Amino acid sequence: MTLLSEYYVPGLHIEDRSIKVPLDWTGHEPGHGFDGELISLFYRVVTAPEHVHDDLPLLVFLQGGPGGSGPRPLGPSSDGWIEEAIKHFRVVLPDQRGTGRSSRVDTHVIEDMDGDGKAGAAFLKRFLADSIVRDFEHLRRTEFGGARWVTLGQSYGGFLTLTYLSLFPQGVIASFTTGGIPHVPADATDVYRHTFPRMAAKTKQFYERYPIDIERAAAVADILQSREVTLPNGDPLTVERFQCLGSDFGMKPSFERVHWILDQAFLDGDGSASASGELSDEFLSSVMDATSSRPLYWPLQEFIYANGELETPIRWAAQRVRGEHPEFAGGIRPLNFTGEAMFPWMFEQERALRPFKPAMDVLMEDTHFGTIYDADQLARNEVPLQAAVYFDDMYVDSGLQLDTLSRVGRSHYWTTNEFEHDGVHGSTVFKHLFNEALNRGDLAELF
Repeated sequence: MTLLSEYYVPGLHIEDRSIKVPLDWTGHEPGHGFDGELISLFYRVVTAPEHVHDDLPLLVFLQGGPGGSGPRPLGPSSDGWIEEAIKHFRVVLPDQRGTGRSSRVDTHVIEDMDGDGKAGAAFLKRFLADSIVRDFEHLRRTEFGGARWVTLGQSYGGFLTLTYLSLFPQGVIASFTTGGIPHVPADATDVYRHTFPRMAAKTKQFYERYPIDIERAAAVADILQSREVTLPNGDPLTVERFQCLGSDFGMKPSFERVHWILDQAFLDGDGSASASGELSDEFLSSVMDATSSRPLYWPLQEFIYANGELETPIRWAAQRVRGEHPEFAGGIRPLNFTGEAMFPWMFEQERALRPFKPAMDVLMEDTHFGTIYDADQLARNEVPLQAAVYFDDMYVDSGLQLDTLSRVGRSHYWTTNEFEHDGVHGSTVFKHLFNEALNRGDLAELF
């Protein structure tokens, strides 16, 4: 186990560690030797200071995303689930391959690929759930002596959870998920047909809370349709990109964040909405920051639903479904905001995403992907799974989650409308799930 550094942040003891894993797991088995191109897998082990020398069981956190790195905790109380988890576990926080300090993938890496997109497409396929879970299983077998661990998956981490339970259930004692049970069988088009109406509903709720923003958003959109506007980084600000402010509407306090961005939109007079006025530099900077992409987040977004051999290519599922909803057109008022959805214009307009376009064009026509879910294995699953299902979740439809859970062995769920998609970061959700599992006896071999 390679220890890079060891230190404290207030209330937490942290070890930074790293191992090597193969870029391509084809022909290799986690826990064994391998050859070919290697990449780094970085992870942290976090404990309460009073438990540094205690042999507590392991909990590995499966980060949301895709393309998300592990949390950088500021202290126990900065993230509710961590504050509860360190009472009972040594917590493992990996940076998923290609993120954080795990051989990070960004524009510099993709720009070095060949121009026709084939090499880039093959490369990006190596950063999906089948590879991520093999990395973690290799980590468990080699660096933690093969000790079985508990998994906690937030959002996309719940997708990874079902991949783990499909491929390596023997490595897991129990699993928790929060807002992240994918529909199995997976279908990106079906997902967006469920979530676009939720995007419209969230926009309506936003305007009901802040009616003044109906006029402000309309005025901004009118400006963007009437003339060219450029963000500080040189990207064009189009109506479509402005609508992407809604991608945060499934979190708290996203309505307030967008409201205050719109509050400072206009330069003239007292800043009231004016379609003939100028947009402020502060507004443009805020929109740029709020709508700029993490390097792997949008490129992988629709391919997290690609399981094995597809009958038809994905072909920009969100864009096709958006075309079925004229209420999202840029000229419609009140203006609807879009949620977590990837569109082809992003890879033309965003400087950070343009290098990915050749690979995206190839992937959108591809039908050959790794296996991420085994429905038969999930049906006979024996690993206790406790899921928090947020009834009004904008990103992962609750009805689809419950449908999947009805076909996963030993699964239990808690359905609530008290929280948004990021509820696990408060003080209630993980504690509730943990106590439910404890009371049911699902953690009997640990506690």
